[in-house]
Amino acid sequence: MVRRLRFNGTGSDGDGCPAVHEDVDSGEVIVHGPPLTDAQDVAQLQHLSEGEVAVVVPRELLVDWAPKERTRQIRTIGLEEFSGLFGKFEHTAWRLETRRRYASDEASDRWERFIETGSVVEDWPEGAPVNSFRNTIRAQTALGKRVERVRIVDQPPTTGQRYLLDGARWNIASGEDIRNLWRADANRLRLPAEDFWLFDSRLIALLRFDDDDQLTHVDLITEPAEVVRCAMIRDAAWHYAVPWKQFTAEMQSNT
Repeated sequence: MVRRLRFNGTGSDGDGCPAVHEDVDSGEVIVHGPPLTDAQDVAQLQHLSEGEVAVVVPRELLVDWAPKERTRQIRTIGLEEFSGLFGKFEHTAWRLETRRRYASDEASDRWERFIETGSVVEDWPEGAPVNSFRNTIRAQTALGKRVERVRIVDQPPTTGQRYLLDGARWNIASGEDIRNLWRADANRLRLPAEDFWLFDSRLIALLRFDDDDQLTHVDLITEPAEVVRCAMIRDAAWHYAVPWKQFTAEMQSNT
C-alpha cells in the first residue's frame, strides 16, 4: 500500500534538501538529505545494514520538524466541546476549508430552497446552532479578534461549494473575513487536503469526516512542529486567496 506522506519542513533555504516527511497513518518519519559517503565516516556507524543509506542533516532540522510526542499531544473531542473553542480564543481563529461537500449543509430546508432557486435565503429558525455560532463570532470580532477562513473552490464549483459561496455574505456580516482560492492554485501551492481551525497560532482543531462527508469528531493538536506547519499553510493560503466579494464578482463575469 502506498504511504500517505506529509511534508513537515526543510532546513534548506533553496533546494528543499534535507527535509522531513511524516507518514500520517503510522507516524513514521522519513528524512532525506545528502548521503554520508566518506568510507571512514561510514565505518564508524553501528548497525548499518545492507541496503541502508546514512544521510546527513542539520540538528535544527530534527528539532524544528520531527514530530514530538505524537500520541500524547493529540486529544479527540466531540462537536459540543469543539463549538466551545470559539468563545475561548484570544486573538485569531483561522480556517482552511478544502472539501467538495459537507453533509451537514444539506440537512436543512435552507439547502432545499437553494437547490430549487440557486440562492441562499438567511432564515435559520430560532435556536438553530448556526445562529449561536454567529452570535459568538459577532461578539468575538466586536472585541477586535479576527475570524478568517480560506475556502478552496473547484472549477466548476460543486453544488456544495456554490451553496457556501452564496451564503458566505451572512458569515461576513457576522464579522468573518472569508476568502477563496481555486483548487488549481491550492494544488500549485501544495496546500494539504485537510480541514482545520488554527486558534491563536498555538492550537490546531483538525476536523475529521466519515465516508459520507459528515463531521464526526475533532482532534486537538498542540505539537509545535504541527502548529508551525499549519501556520505556514495559513500564510501561503491567505496571501494568494481572493476576498469573497472580488472572487464571486470574477466568477459571475466569467460565466
